[in-house]
Amino acid sequence: MSNLKYKRLLVKFSGEAVAGNDEHGIDPKILDEMAASVRDCKELGAEIGIVIGGGNLFRGEKLSKAGMDRVAGDHMGMLATVMNGIALRDALERAGVKTRVMSAISMSGLVEHYDRRLAIQLLGNGFVVIFTAGTGNPFFTTDTAGCLRAVEIEADLMLKATKVDGVYSDDPNTNPEAKFYNSISFQDAITKNLKVMDATALTLARDHNIPIKVFNWSEPNALKQIACGEDVGTLIS
Repeated sequence: MSNLKYKRLLVKFSGEAVAGNDEHGIDPKILDEMAASVRDCKELGAEIGIVIGGGNLFRGEKLSKAGMDRVAGDHMGMLATVMNGIALRDALERAGVKTRVMSAISMSGLVEHYDRRLAIQLLGNGFVVIFTAGTGNPFFTTDTAGCLRAVEIEADLMLKATKVDGVYSDDPNTNPEAKFYNSISFQDAITKNLKVMDATALTLARDHNIPIKVFNWSEPNALKQIACGEDVGTLIS
């Protein structure tokens, strides 16, 4: 525990990451890898909250462009995050990690309704808490939900797990000349429109002084290394 630089973490996993190499669905092997990464970090003494997206199952914004009502689509997207949360809970519990799922939308009998005070108590008692259903409101991304929960649980650091090594000036998958940033300010990330997070999420984290670490979740031990303060990914502060 003495090796930890950041004790309480809020980790944001994208729904797309859960799908693995497929565009849609849930890959159990990916969930097991995520669970092992969280377990190893938690064994150091870290307290971990998780926000998970739902893009692997449903994208409300995409369907709204095709004619579906945006609010209805976003509500369906929130349900997709709950499905992912339940799947991740199963993987974590199989890995021996005590886990609770909370939803911003009441779903009695499936998951618990979000309660900030209870979430903080659970984190202090060794549980991993998975926050689902975004903020409970349409028009807000799960990145914004991640920043909101990080502020509410008084996290020391928010981590955004991605498929690239950190923040680049452009998409490194299509532009080999894209510049990698070891660190960048909130203001630069917003003004440069780097697409790492939406401006609402970045502004919320900036205003409440919650640093964000963007990293490649598939790198072995990345979560544990970041918790210990090692130079992995990009720090936005």
